[in-house]
Amino acid sequence: MDIFNDYESEVRGYIRSFPTVFDKAVGAEIFGEDGTRYIDFFAGAGTLNYGHNPEVAVEAQIKYLQDRRIAHGLDKATVAKQAFMETFVEKILKPRGLDYKMQFTGPTGTNCTEAAMKLARQAKNRPGIIAFTNAYHGHTMGALAATGNESYRDDSYGSRGAVSFMPFDGFLGPDIDSLHVFRRYLEDKGSGLEKPAAVIIETVQGEGGINVASTEFLQGLSTLCKDNDILLIVDDIQVGNGRTGKFFSFEEAGIKPDMVCLSKSIGGGNPMAVLLMDPKVDVWSPGEHTGTFRGNSLAFVAAKELIDAFWSDDQLTHDVFRKSKIMRTALEELRDEFPSLNCNVRGRGLVMGIETKREGFADAVSAKAFERRLICETCGAESTINKLFVALNIDDEIFNEGLTVFKDAFREVAIKHL
Repeated sequence: MDIFNDYESEVRGYIRSFPTVFDKAVGAEIFGEDGTRYIDFFAGAGTLNYGHNPEVAVEAQIKYLQDRRIAHGLDKATVAKQAFMETFVEKILKPRGLDYKMQFTGPTGTNCTEAAMKLARQAKNRPGIIAFTNAYHGHTMGALAATGNESYRDDSYGSRGAVSFMPFDGFLGPDIDSLHVFRRYLEDKGSGLEKPAAVIIETVQGEGGINVASTEFLQGLSTLCKDNDILLIVDDIQVGNGRTGKFFSFEEAGIKPDMVCLSKSIGGGNPMAVLLMDPKVDVWSPGEHTGTFRGNSLAFVAAKELIDAFWSDDQLTHDVFRKSKIMRTALEELRDEFPSLNCNVRGRGLVMGIETKREGFADAVSAKAFERRLICETCGAESTINKLFVALNIDDEIFNEGLTVFKDAFREVAIKHL
């Protein structure tokens, strides 16, 4: 680890939680340079929904490179982009009755959210954006302005960009309707809130603490936006691509956002981001939002193969729902085993977590799990939640093995705290 400690910036993060040198990875398993095997319940923070190095994507990318196909295309038309777009339209958009246009932004989630907010402001000719408490939308300046965590809101990050915050579903407690608060702010001319161009929301706040927006909340928010001529942007970067079961996390609510941000798993581990938009919102002039790597051919190749492999039928969705029940049962077992910890289990699909409001507890569990060769992270404004993110197609045997390791690590830490 000396080279990293001596020469890599202090900004490095995950290396501190998982201090080993990794080498190979397949599916839900990662191997250190010494061959030590780890079970991955982290999945690249939502980038590896189909696991590490899925075979169909790897083989397609190897052949693409061996054939000397175009690797860097900017936003030119390429065979790789064409094949991805045709597959995405036929397998994802049309079956869901969606007619979105696609914009390939710079290949990161934060660039996608930047583009969405920038486009919303142009389309509505208003500067304001509404984000939600505990939101996380990225680390570039515009996205940071829409991110709620106090640690990201230091003035050194720069201007906060005309973003106001409203309470997320449940933030004010079970007896207060957050949307009623939002609507009152819009209706009352003395509230200090001007009509925004758009609202941006994660249906499940991953980094913010695995806070789940109810179907009723999402439907009500969609109606509120329509009633007030406000665009609705769903940030599906971390919990889209099947993470909650269906391809898009908003599908079960039956809503149609004006824009959808996709990144992370859409490229099968390759950098890629795509902004989906209602054609009426597409008011860009040519070249108005660009990026040198907005045409990542290897990501297009991998994405096309993965959609064909996993979204030609509903099998993956059913499998996510099945595994979700198993994971929730395991976490609720821990909650019930240690009632004095007042744990809270939350999540949807295969983004799940258990909250323990004791300082350092979740970090201790994550560290203990790593000692037992399981990789999992924490989340929430104060890192009080152990977050379990697995590959959606994880083998059942490895899945159950990982859950057993996590439960053992949790119990070991819990016993010390009692």
